[in-house]
Amino acid sequence: MHSKKLLTVIVLTLNEEDVLPLCLSSLLWADDKVVVDSGSTDRTCEIAVEYGARLIHRQFDNYASQRNAALCATESDWVLFVDADEIVSSELGSSILSVIEDRSEVGWLIPRHNYIFGKLILHAGWFPDYQLRLFRRKLGHYSENRPVHEVLEIEGSIGKLNYPITHNNYSDVSEFIEKQVYYANYEANAMKLQNIKPRFHNYFVEPLRHFCWRFFMLSGWKSGYHGLLLSILMAYSRYVVYRQLAALYK
Repeated sequence: MHSKKLLTVIVLTLNEEDVLPLCLSSLLWADDKVVVDSGSTDRTCEIAVEYGARLIHRQFDNYASQRNAALCATESDWVLFVDADEIVSSELGSSILSVIEDRSEVGWLIPRHNYIFGKLILHAGWFPDYQLRLFRRKLGHYSENRPVHEVLEIEGSIGKLNYPITHNNYSDVSEFIEKQVYYANYEANAMKLQNIKPRFHNYFVEPLRHFCWRFFMLSGWKSGYHGLLLSILMAYSRYVVYRQLAALYK
């Protein structure tokens, strides 16, 4: 049995040796840290131990199941999920400790600063990019119906914090496309389970609609070249989803 603590910070990992030290060093304010690793072959596990985190090994099946399994790794009243490429400032850490002690909300949305291709992106849907990561452990559960871009189902009121998590996101276009193809595979499989079939117009209408949404409605144009590029890339990711969905029906 794990000793009862107020808060546990959980980080899911797979070959994160390049980013994990910065992440864990930003979590020194947390008494309890858990790294749930799904088979890293680099120094990820060693780094986790070096920074005082409890290390748990679990074979990866999908994101929702991985997070639900991680919830079983602690008996803390509260949990905070942080990605390995994210950084929690001392101001955000202090704010977290304050609200879980003094406020009645059972979950907290945290804004996120996304650095993409080395630039902070504040438009095209990338800010405030609220993430529901902090919640009372017994009142939250990840829906198994959304294995990727998982959704937290929570029982109770939700508040919003002011200080953002810093997300050191995609470093270049090739990494962006690689990850979007990876996510598209999960989404396509989920759509097939719902018996959704691609139509010819989906390959054109959906990407165009997505581009217009990000570039115009979400003011991607205000981020200049980066906003245009990201709107195009996200539109392309919609095309990839339907292309992979079509492949599943062959």
